[in-house]
Order: sequence, then structure tokens, then C-alpha cells
Amino acid sequence: MPKLKTNRAAAKRFRKTAKGFKRYAAHRRHNLGHKNRKLKRQARSGGSSLVDKTDVGRVEQLLPYAK
Repeated sequence: MPKLKTNRAAAKRFRKTAKGFKRYAAHRRHNLGHKNRKLKRQARSGGSSLVDKTDVGRVEQLLPYAK
């Protein structure tokens, strides 16, 4: 069987952890000065920034060698 290719865009966005795949939160890249404190606090990396269980299958397909 041939080797599988990893999707390079997904490899830069997701990291495999013990609990699943970690992802970056939305709305945290730029223009943070006018966004309210609550949104920025809740968008920090943590347990809430794991890929949802309904999307894990898709991410696993994109990252076949994520251990």
C-alpha cells in the first residue's frame, strides 16, 4: 500500500494531544483592541479549544500519521 500524504494546511493548524486534537480559537488573530475582554478571555487556548468530537474523523483523515 502506498504512503499517505499529510494535508500540510491541517498540520499547521492542529496538534494531537492525549484528549484529541488541539486547535486555535477563532477571533484571536488581529484587531483585538476593539473586541471585548470576555471574548478574548474565552478564546484563549485551553480545554475549550479542542476539535469537536463530530469533526475528529475529518481531522484524522487529513493527518493520517498523527499519533
